[in-house]
Amino acid sequence: MAVYQTTDLTAASFSADLFGLAATTVLLLIGTAWVSRSWRLPVALCAIAALVGVGSVHEAREAWFAGQGVPVVYHYVGWAVSMPLQVMALFFLAGTAGKLSAGLFWRLIVVSVLMVFVRYLGEAAFMHPTLAFLIGLVFWLYLLGEFYFGRMDDVVRASTGDTLRRGYFWLRLIVTIGWAIYPLGNFLTAFAGMTDDGSLSVAYNVADILNRMAFGIAVLSTAILASEEKAGA
Repeated sequence: MAVYQTTDLTAASFSADLFGLAATTVLLLIGTAWVSRSWRLPVALCAIAALVGVGSVHEAREAWFAGQGVPVVYHYVGWAVSMPLQVMALFFLAGTAGKLSAGLFWRLIVVSVLMVFVRYLGEAAFMHPTLAFLIGLVFWLYLLGEFYFGRMDDVVRASTGDTLRRGYFWLRLIVTIGWAIYPLGNFLTAFAGMTDDGSLSVAYNVADILNRMAFGIAVLSTAILASEEKAGA
């Protein structure tokens, strides 16, 4: 069993992130029984995204213990799976209010995967860092455009329930603010010459509180309130 000093804040942040993600996963899985049938899929997808985070954070923590450094691939492997899952959750959440096309679904999934993959190519020096950063930024802006101005936004605005509109607003805000931390980290390492001495990993672990935990809890709370709202109607 790995032992770290009380001053090793990076290791402590990994542990806090790991335990928080594990608790979030359990809560979301239990929460699928608290919501109506149409809401179970978005909640379950968030639970899977949190579970993926548990695995990736555990691997990153072990790498930190072994060499006081975390290879960039440990971060990107988890993001490449959890971020598309969260995009799917947001898609199906909006889909509870109206019909969305299969074409939109696949565009969102492909773009979210490519967004993470291209950034990894740039940070791993398999691609020119500037080009990779700009392409990844375009993909992220495309997702935001769909969330704010696309068919998903139209469907949610036309819904009769206030709960769904409020939930969608906060989830979209998490994707806007929380996900901005990742390209910021990419920018600092690729262009500002920053090396991950542990501070960047701490930032990513703190970001998980918003991007994986709070996102899942927001979906669950929206699902519960919307289910009660529908039952009352």
